[in-house]
Amino acid sequence: MAYPFSDFKYSDGLTVVGISFCTAIVCEAISWVLIYRTNSYKNLRSSIDKASKKLETMKTDSNKINIKKSKTKKIDRVETSLKESSRDLSLFKFKSGGVVALVLFVVFGLLNSLFEGKVVAKLPFKPFGLIMKMSHRGLQGNDPTDCSMAFLYFLCSISIITNL
Repeated sequence: MAYPFSDFKYSDGLTVVGISFCTAIVCEAISWVLIYRTNSYKNLRSSIDKASKKLETMKTDSNKINIKKSKTKKIDRVETSLKESSRDLSLFKFKSGGVVALVLFVVFGLLNSLFEGKVVAKLPFKPFGLIMKMSHRGLQGNDPTDCSMAFLYFLCSISIITNL
């Protein structure tokens, strides 16, 4: 399969990096549509923020004055409310995580079929043990500086998604 820049020395590596970047943007867009723009998320987020502030003020006030039983019960109730809201928020985010995982799985499968057995990059160092097995996965030959698509995609995905 010929690409517009297939004669370019770094075309395969740049293609993997570009697709990884585009996939990260698509995954963030999916998360925004399914999570961050919804009223449920906004309500949960505001209740968590309010409970956190309330708990913080109650704890600072209780440090100044002797703690009464009623005060500790109120603190326990606010902590319980905060835990429940946080759990609900995690469950809410988990639902879209399945869709994002599916997208990542499909893109990885597509890239794996396109670049199967191809060296897409050269590492500037000789990796050790486990890293070498990951970076050389699916490649023929014994050059330890060869980098497979899976390793480059993994590195790009981790670095790009965490910075978006």
